[in-house]
Amino acid sequence: MSSTTVRRKSNTFYVILIAGAAALGGFLFGFDTAVINGAVLSLSKAFNTSSLQTGLAVSLALLGSAVGAFFAGQIADRYGRVKAMVVASVLFTISAIGSGFAFTIWDFIFWRVLGGIAIGVASVIAPAYIAECSPTDLRGRLGSLQQLAIVVGIFIALLIDYFIVAVSGGSADSPFLFRVPAWRWMFWTAVPPAVFYGMVALTIPESPRYLVAKGREPEAANVLTKILGGDVLPKIEEIRQTVLQERQPKFSDLLSRSGGLLPIVWIGIGLSVLQQFVGINVIFYYSSVLWRAVGFSEQSSLSITVITGAVNIITTLIAIAFVDKFGRKPLLILGSIGMTLTLGTMAYLFGNAPLDAAGNPNLTGSAGTLALIAANLYVFCFGFSWGPVVWVLLGEMFNNKIRAAALSVAAAMQWVANFLISTTFPPILKNFGLGSAYGLYTIAAATSFFFILFFIKETKGIELEDM
Repeated sequence: MSSTTVRRKSNTFYVILIAGAAALGGFLFGFDTAVINGAVLSLSKAFNTSSLQTGLAVSLALLGSAVGAFFAGQIADRYGRVKAMVVASVLFTISAIGSGFAFTIWDFIFWRVLGGIAIGVASVIAPAYIAECSPTDLRGRLGSLQQLAIVVGIFIALLIDYFIVAVSGGSADSPFLFRVPAWRWMFWTAVPPAVFYGMVALTIPESPRYLVAKGREPEAANVLTKILGGDVLPKIEEIRQTVLQERQPKFSDLLSRSGGLLPIVWIGIGLSVLQQFVGINVIFYYSSVLWRAVGFSEQSSLSITVITGAVNIITTLIAIAFVDKFGRKPLLILGSIGMTLTLGTMAYLFGNAPLDAAGNPNLTGSAGTLALIAANLYVFCFGFSWGPVVWVLLGEMFNNKIRAAALSVAAAMQWVANFLISTTFPPILKNFGLGSAYGLYTIAAATSFFFILFFIKETKGIELEDM
């Protein structure tokens, strides 16, 4: 075995380590957004909220995420990717502590919005940092680490919710440790990973592309040597040419000569919005409410949600295995077809189910089983395609000059779309039923197929400097 092969293996291990550290922000992003699942009903009881207030308690954090995402690019370009991660870690920690101590629905929302800002920052920094530190042949798989971390975070949060409810007697209202209600502990469990994220961020190197942009080329060369090995001076020169052609990036760089947004930015926004409009987060924010509406107990609903979270992890691993082999576009097209079929099945089943005395759809026998299978197949189709691949594309489809700013805009729009879907779900459920909700998500999934077909170009194997 030659020394270059040995060196290349150690380089690959190093790149995986630093990409994994950056992706911890994704873990917190998934954890923080999903942990509320087990607490939704207890929150509405504890603070006596209406369906709209409950929707806002879940989803206003997402507007915080939009704000965090929007400004993350500027923070990252001014102070560096690593410092932005540390800021996100501090905000995550404060939010987790405050949410558990909330006295009213309004101060609860404040703490959740603060956590939302942290999620927004982390959601932009991780894909940008990973794309900028990854060799071309590994970039798709390493970019998928962000989504893997998100789905693992979702799964762990749902598992913890399930465990806390099981130990405290089958309800999130029951007292847990120190006689404190179980639902408050659900939020406090985010504190250790939030602190760990900040500690790990302080151990990883700054992005070489940021260092070149700041004129710190010896440091950039040092980082690139660890990542690529061999002579890195030609690579530094290549980055210098693309990064320093003009001034520091500004949001005005995203505008075309006619004054509108550049077409590539619109495509990034389209990807982000459609990723949310297919309704994936309804499954993760409200699934315990959803399955209870169909007749399952609180504990059974949470266990179904945990299974769904596990399916999500498995399919993300499939995406990581194939994203650099098959490319981005084929996976997205397959995912769109699968989501359209499975969502359509759920819309049909819930739309035609008989209602019980409380007006909830009553799926009995084979219809209930079919709905469970369709829901998990839907998560499967999202998990190998639109979940991870959108983040990979957002990290790599923009050129160096506009990447941070364009990613900020696209990610901010993703959070706005997430907010719209999450806030409208409880009123749609109450006034029109589950069938209508899933009907809308089916239309979005069908739209996503044509969007990919006509607007997305394959980015597999292309250097970031050539985007």
